[in-house]
Amino acid sequence: MASLIILAMRNFTITCFILGLLCAFLACLQRVIRSGALKKEGVIERIFSWYLLFNIGLAYLFNFVMHVFFGDFTAQFIGWPQSPFQMEVGFASLGIALNGLISFKAPIAFRAATIIVPAAFLWGAAGVHLYQMIVAHNFEPGNAGSVFWTDILMPLFAFFLLWLNYRNPEKK
Repeated sequence: MASLIILAMRNFTITCFILGLLCAFLACLQRVIRSGALKKEGVIERIFSWYLLFNIGLAYLFNFVMHVFFGDFTAQFIGWPQSPFQMEVGFASLGIALNGLISFKAPIAFRAATIIVPAAFLWGAAGVHLYQMIVAHNFEPGNAGSVFWTDILMPLFAFFLLWLNYRNPEKK
């Protein structure tokens, strides 16, 4: 069990993604049980909502806690020295987390704004991680592991969900 918890925490972006998909599935199932029908728009809405809650809201809240309260551990996990900038990244992550939590039930314009900031942050971080892999040969799990790939792929998925949600708004 301890190994499973460590795996989930070391890959928290994937963990949040899976939990968000699981909650979206359960929300869809609940809707079908209650009303007997669920349209494509409803499925998209639920996946996007739960993505925002977990992959932006809770993932960045986790990032805040790790960088601010467990900075030495987090720096070691990334393969970098501890730095005061880590606390700044933590508090920036708190702001992103709050947007993610609010956007769970927000209108599409707020959701669009919510995914732009983490996309810029994650794609910038992926560039830094790649640079560190090439120049410093830093292949620590927090630099070159799943974090690197989710830094690239999660924003693409978020923009894809935004596009789907825009093209297929749920009628209430």
